[in-house]
Amino acid sequence: MINRLVKMEFAPDKVDSFRELFSRQQNLIRHFPGCLHLELWEHPASGNTFFTFSKWESEAALETYRQSDLFRETWAATKVLFNAKPAAWTVTEAFKA
Repeated sequence: MINRLVKMEFAPDKVDSFRELFSRQQNLIRHFPGCLHLELWEHPASGNTFFTFSKWESEAALETYRQSDLFRETWAATKVLFNAKPAAWTVTEAFKA
């Protein structure tokens, strides 16, 4: 299993458009083969910075999603709303309490 964290910063006047887009697409992404979990996090102090946190069965499952029509359509609609370059990381749990 892998964890994926994506940071996205939107133009302030595009935040509502992103929220609507995520609301429409989230269940499709959650039910994509290999996706185990998806959350949207917001940095409330900024008002326009969001993170997606997702869990995938494997790197191959994530790559299959990234090559899919669902990803291409969702990303095309998302990236026009940015006001900064997004950043993405594949992360692992370093410590478990």
